[in-house]
Amino acid sequence: MKRSLYPILYTFLLTGLVLSCKNDQLAPVRADAIKPVVITEPTPHDTDDPAIWIHPTDPTKSLVIGTDKDSDGGLFLYDLNGKIIKKSIPLQRPNNVDIAYGFIINGKTVDIAVTTERETNKIRIFSLPDLTPIDNGGIAVFEGESERGPMGLALYTRPSDHAIFAVLGRKSGPSGTYLWQYQLSDKNGAVDAKVVRKFGSFSGKKEIEAIAVDNELGYIYYSDEQAGIKKYLADPAANNDSELAFFGKDDFKSDHEGIAIYKKTPTTGYILVSNQQANTFMVYPREGANGNPNEYPLLAEIPTSTIECDGADVTHINLGPKFPNGMFVAMSNGMTFHLYDWNIIEELIKKAQ
Repeated sequence: MKRSLYPILYTFLLTGLVLSCKNDQLAPVRADAIKPVVITEPTPHDTDDPAIWIHPTDPTKSLVIGTDKDSDGGLFLYDLNGKIIKKSIPLQRPNNVDIAYGFIINGKTVDIAVTTERETNKIRIFSLPDLTPIDNGGIAVFEGESERGPMGLALYTRPSDHAIFAVLGRKSGPSGTYLWQYQLSDKNGAVDAKVVRKFGSFSGKKEIEAIAVDNELGYIYYSDEQAGIKKYLADPAANNDSELAFFGKDDFKSDHEGIAIYKKTPTTGYILVSNQQANTFMVYPREGANGNPNEYPLLAEIPTSTIECDGADVTHINLGPKFPNGMFVAMSNGMTFHLYDWNIIEELIKKAQ
């Protein structure tokens, strides 16, 4: 398809005239859906998951990084106006991406983006914001398993020692050890990864892809699609693989997808989860409810202009006049990501209370 046709296609998608062929349960965008402040330039193939990189000295220069999911795909960097400013080396179906700060390699401290490369059964690691590979060609994951292709990914930075871990999901796997957790480290000037944990219950209904980590509170959340959202401790040193919570079971039209965590304070905020086939996001209290950190009542449903959203990310950081209290970014069909002003979402959450 010629690039000039993308805006036309997107207009059809946005008005509900064209719906995704992925799932016949998909609803049109609601009439009251919030509108993005920015829509990114389209990628060549199929966007899937974004992450937000915060510039260390000037937040207005922060970037969005997103996956383009194809055999000739890659990672794309966007500025806050949605313009593509860089593309990674070609990657074979990168799926999810996440960012961590302060990784030490070769004696230097760098920020990193880690993505799953599904067709090679590897994870790939890049320094930011230059988007240079620092993984010596990639790191094999789920070795010895019959189902290896990695999909979901989230990074955990342990507050006590700043160790960085990658939590990985795949297309399918056994209940109890569906997710694998790897500790990342420097090995002769390239990133290495060691398995430190296998955990995670699975309903068997569909798959586990969306994963998010709350570094400050020390929790992992993941979407067991068509079942609910599950919660575990993030630190493998805790030696506790007990499921802490299982929520959102009856709130979704079909698939539970991308998870984003908005932090109002170090301990409070919201968990937003993509209600994929309804084109909405379900909002839960980050700190729990009624004095119970593992109780998650539904606070609000936010209708968005994104179509069949897989992945999302959010920040509370002031990114400038367009995003003074933070930005919410969500993948949408049409090879784009949508950038929303957090203030609009916060207003709807308050109205729902």
